[in-house]
Amino acid sequence: MRLTLRACLSALLLTMHACGDSTTEPPPPMADATSDTSSSDLTSPEPDTFDKTAHFPNVSCDSIEGLCIEIVHTDVEGLFEETNLLEDNTTVVLGAGTFELDNQITIREAKGITVLGQGIDTTTLSFATMQVQSNGIDAIGDDFHLEGLTIADTTKDGVRVEESDGVVIRKVKVTWSGGPATENGAYGLYPVRCRNVLMEESEAYNASDAGIYIGQCINAIIRNNIAKGNVAGIEIENTQFADVHDNTAEDNTGGLLIFDLPGNKVVGRDLKIHNNIVHDNNRENFAPSGTVRQVPAGTGTVIFASRRVELYGNSYKGNKTGDIAILSGLAIEANASKWALNADELIGETQDLNLITDDAGVYNYRTEEIVVRDNTHEGSGLAPDTSSVFYRPIGFLLAVLYNGAPSDSVMYGTLGESSFHVTDAEQNSNDNHICAGGNKGGSFASLNLEVIIPMLEAMEFPTVDDIFQPEAPFTPFDCTEFTGGPIPDITLE
Repeated sequence: MRLTLRACLSALLLTMHACGDSTTEPPPPMADATSDTSSSDLTSPEPDTFDKTAHFPNVSCDSIEGLCIEIVHTDVEGLFEETNLLEDNTTVVLGAGTFELDNQITIREAKGITVLGQGIDTTTLSFATMQVQSNGIDAIGDDFHLEGLTIADTTKDGVRVEESDGVVIRKVKVTWSGGPATENGAYGLYPVRCRNVLMEESEAYNASDAGIYIGQCINAIIRNNIAKGNVAGIEIENTQFADVHDNTAEDNTGGLLIFDLPGNKVVGRDLKIHNNIVHDNNRENFAPSGTVRQVPAGTGTVIFASRRVELYGNSYKGNKTGDIAILSGLAIEANASKWALNADELIGETQDLNLITDDAGVYNYRTEEIVVRDNTHEGSGLAPDTSSVFYRPIGFLLAVLYNGAPSDSVMYGTLGESSFHVTDAEQNSNDNHICAGGNKGGSFASLNLEVIIPMLEAMEFPTVDDIFQPEAPFTPFDCTEFTGGPIPDITLE
């Protein structure tokens, strides 16, 4: 494919100009999103899905075996001294109150570290006076456990855990107290290049990239969390074997993002995404840069450049651009050579995947083996985001295509298919094995971006007459199972 969606900018702007619109330059960067008053204040959310303090009845070293250190909130100097010199298998108990910190807490060269607070909003680490580009808690070490506290106003990421095996993040809240803003840190909860990750009953608010992020990880369970007011609520990137369930993603720009990016050594696969609430993700995009800047406000779920993803039992409601979009990685980065990976450097399991291979390496841009079933859809796709044809062309494209009608519940970009027809199911291929046959409701469309984008380049406006909108069960996309067998149960070692 010659063009990314963004590459249709010049043609669209020329067309707009020809129709009387005097705009000839790309729009400026998005303004600070704190001026958005369309939704309620998210600075002090009080979700009621779990008891924040149930496991923290005056935590102290008295009930903890082994090495244990207690630190009161006024002893900031002691906190830095103790965490810089931790021995293996040490528990750090933080007292109630607010720790006013001007630098990150760094944990290195120690295994089996546990950090316990007295509960969300009872123990708070505030980084509002940070003077350098720093994270809140920055840890590398196997068997790392963080529980029962709030982290606020970091310059970069709230919690960053790298290259660790055995990570537990439980009942931890990360927030930026001024509300959603471009100046906020990028990530709330950020385990990256880790194995055996459990994240549960935690909260993330107002991150300028992703509130909850799982990246380049192997074996992860993400359950019973809340993400609100972020650009991306929950992001699963280049990850193998993850179970993401019973989370709430609401009032973000995009609710659930599932994808691979070029160059990362973990090829995403075997992701179970189920029983999540993905409602009203219409927050204006306030990302300063990066892939998520392309996400239109009103996005429920986007899947691209991934494989063996099962999306089922989720509740979608009120996402104005659309509920579920399935795209090839080439719709985001059209240069296939940038997706080349050295086969000898890959991490995790890839031998049984149908990856494209040539003399330059293997490629992970293809989206295949996606099963979408048993989700519910209500009131979405009514007003796709047209705020920026330059930064978020997908929203603009859907607005043109559907022209005021609701966008389909599940939209497939169709790149990489060998045949396409707007009305005849038998003339539509399903080479990538995209399955939407198990849905109880909603609609389906195959968009044929290979043709639609050149139409835009030629200053022609495509309509729904140019896409395939089959009736249920959506033949030939009416499959309900993977060709290679089901995703195994995700267990942590």
